[in-house]
Amino acid sequence: MNNQGPPGPYIPRHMPEALKGLVGLALDLRWSWHHGSDQLWSTLDREMWESTANAWLVLNSVSGQRLQELAGDADFLALLAAQIAEQDAYNLRDTWCDSRHGEQAVDPVAFFCMEFGITESLPLYSGGLGVLAGDYLKAANDLGVPVVAVGLLYQQGFFRQALNLDGEQLEFHPYNDPTMLPLAPLRDDAGEWVRVAIELPGRQVHLRTWRGRVGRCELLLLDSNDPRNEPGDRGITSELYSGQLEKRLQQELVLGSGGWRLLEQLGLNCRILHLNEGHCAFAALERIRSFRQQHGLSFEQARHSVRPGNLFTTHTPVASGIDQYPPALVRLYLGSCCADLDLSVDQLLALGRDPCNGLGTTDHDSTEPLNMAWLAIRLCGRVNAVSQVHGKVSRKLFRPLFPRWPEADIPIEVVTNGVHTPSWDSPESDAVWTRACGKGRWCGAQDLPAEPLCAVTDEELWRMRFRQRQRLIGYARARLVAQHCEQDNPAQVAEACGLMLDSEALTLGFARRFTAYKRPDLLLYDEERLVRLLNDHNRPLQIVLSGKAHPNDSTGKAILRRWYRFINRPDVVGKVVFIEDYDLQVASQMVQGVDVWLNSPRHPWEACGTSGMKVLVNGGLNLSQFDGWWAEAYQPGVGWAIRPFPEFSRLDDSPAHDGPDAEELFDLLENQVIPAFYDCDEQGLPNAWIGMMRASMGQLTPYYSANRMVREYCEHFYLPMRQQLEARTPEVGRELDAWHSELTLHWQQLRFGQLVIAQEGDETVFRVQLHLDGLRPEWASVELVADPDGEWPPQKVVMSRSGPLAGTNTYTYECRVVTGRPAAHFTPRVVAAHPLASLPLEFPGILWFR
Repeated sequence: MNNQGPPGPYIPRHMPEALKGLVGLALDLRWSWHHGSDQLWSTLDREMWESTANAWLVLNSVSGQRLQELAGDADFLALLAAQIAEQDAYNLRDTWCDSRHGEQAVDPVAFFCMEFGITESLPLYSGGLGVLAGDYLKAANDLGVPVVAVGLLYQQGFFRQALNLDGEQLEFHPYNDPTMLPLAPLRDDAGEWVRVAIELPGRQVHLRTWRGRVGRCELLLLDSNDPRNEPGDRGITSELYSGQLEKRLQQELVLGSGGWRLLEQLGLNCRILHLNEGHCAFAALERIRSFRQQHGLSFEQARHSVRPGNLFTTHTPVASGIDQYPPALVRLYLGSCCADLDLSVDQLLALGRDPCNGLGTTDHDSTEPLNMAWLAIRLCGRVNAVSQVHGKVSRKLFRPLFPRWPEADIPIEVVTNGVHTPSWDSPESDAVWTRACGKGRWCGAQDLPAEPLCAVTDEELWRMRFRQRQRLIGYARARLVAQHCEQDNPAQVAEACGLMLDSEALTLGFARRFTAYKRPDLLLYDEERLVRLLNDHNRPLQIVLSGKAHPNDSTGKAILRRWYRFINRPDVVGKVVFIEDYDLQVASQMVQGVDVWLNSPRHPWEACGTSGMKVLVNGGLNLSQFDGWWAEAYQPGVGWAIRPFPEFSRLDDSPAHDGPDAEELFDLLENQVIPAFYDCDEQGLPNAWIGMMRASMGQLTPYYSANRMVREYCEHFYLPMRQQLEARTPEVGRELDAWHSELTLHWQQLRFGQLVIAQEGDETVFRVQLHLDGLRPEWASVELVADPDGEWPPQKVVMSRSGPLAGTNTYTYECRVVTGRPAAHFTPRVVAAHPLASLPLEFPGILWFR
């Protein structure tokens, strides 16, 4: 790929030769979190930089006369040269990946996602999934993990929000002008714009490609707005998460099929394909299609060959959140793809349907839709959830794919999400951390001391918090003045404009998508009790809110209106403020400035909930439901948990706990949170509160970072998966296809015979017979298992094989167990076996002894 490309197509004006280095700096999105170049862009156009924080827009908007002036300004040229030198040194420095894995360098990882939240200057995201993808890319850059991200360039991103005088959400959809976004057309070595095409019913759709740089990582975006396409096809990438089912399917085909074709067209050997949610599953299907055609394999042979290189990360805690497509739509749009795959549409549908008997039968209800998460699982060699609680939820959610398997054995692994700490720390906290731990603390293995902030005094930490809170209030006032002027409401000007906010009052923050299961109105469960807390003259509480409701979520919009009415109560106004149009910029200001971050979803519906992680580095404390990441992080002394250590057995969205949870939330605020904040010594320092800040910052910040998350993906997934993929030659793919076919043929006929249990000294001997019905004995494994029971942990012992019995295909399996555990706890079972197979993903059959 051409790294810079000719500057002409990117800047619609003449650039003085002396300033052409600005192009490379402006197209590297590292400026969005690394602020070394802020002075450079401010010098170009201070007003534009301060209002947009978009280096590319500044460069495109500054006048030609100003550029000519700066081309002759020695001080500016020296500043530019210093920034170019810093960027070159940064890109050439040794990274964690170089030093840790240099000899087995990680191949480029293809990371597919429907949205990317890197900076507000590139509005291609709607919420947590996109922001996580952006943080993942930034951390991969820091660590030197080579990632090529693939997504879509939307003509309009997620909607922009305002509220009218009745609290009704207004939605606006501004156009994303590609020439004003920090992107460049992706060009080949000849300078030609790279294009790819995919087949849709009766036509080809031509896709333009764009390139963004996230430091060392690539962001490749596909765009259907090509004049050669029909008007309807030009609109495929018109909006993020279209509400039209057919357009949504078209988008996922563009992303998956078009994205993988783009990588192959560019000659990128991405042996690891990381699917970030089920939206991307068609990329794995396209990979199989390409591999099959290259090596002359059947679909199943190609699937077995490439499957170990595919990783699926699920973020969805509810079945209704998974994309599903009716068979008629699948037949229309994937018929030609199935022909290329040597696969019938019914066989494709079976990959995304309930397996019935667990062996991939195609005997289904003809109306059952194609489930994109199930399709992704059946095309991938590893699957992971994004928190420990979410792992349990996902094992329940995907249990139909592994019938008769114990829930604990369902192969959903866990990598808890993390946030890109340098993107979310305030200038004040950055200064504190730099003095305590150095500049490179978040870019390597994070080998921080056990108490990283021990050299920082309580006075310094409290001063940091005050300045952060003060800056948030200043930001909120500026936003609220603009909101007030837009509404032209002459009443209560001081309160509406945030002039009543107190820079020394306990400030609670709450910002996220307004939807029922996240319970953004839990504080309104007892409005009068909340009013008393807000109006306590000696220990005041103030609240900063933000968030959007999905345009089609009437319940979420109703919650917004409820908050709006409460905020405008005469006895509340000025003490609770709502910042409209929640985005990355608002989120950054809030997580840096609030003292307490509130998160109150219904357990266990929060897959991870990374918003609370962003306050850690800034000394904010979490008051959250014991769910998602907080269920792992919480311990007394680092924050507060609502209903800690709950149990759940059913995945329902019942409001049964809303009342008790609200009661506990108010009790925590009244009896612990507020008293701790205002209980100060003679120097005005709340020592207990500062102690919690110190513990939260030091113990939690390093672990709940994207740095740790990406290192886990690299070492526990990408590197082992690459080794497994290398062993999956086309010949092995053929062998595994034969293995799978033989297992499917014989599995239903396997049966256990006699089980004999004998006591020999301190050993319990188990012997059981198994009839294999002609199946090769090495392709079945008999295990003796015991579930956890009271004081007894789970146990699994592989039984040794002998036989066969004379004239039969029946074998005897035996093992000896030294334990005081009752023999009745143990049960034999038979599962598939193969040294190269990933089980039970690649064969979910299991047979239990009676």
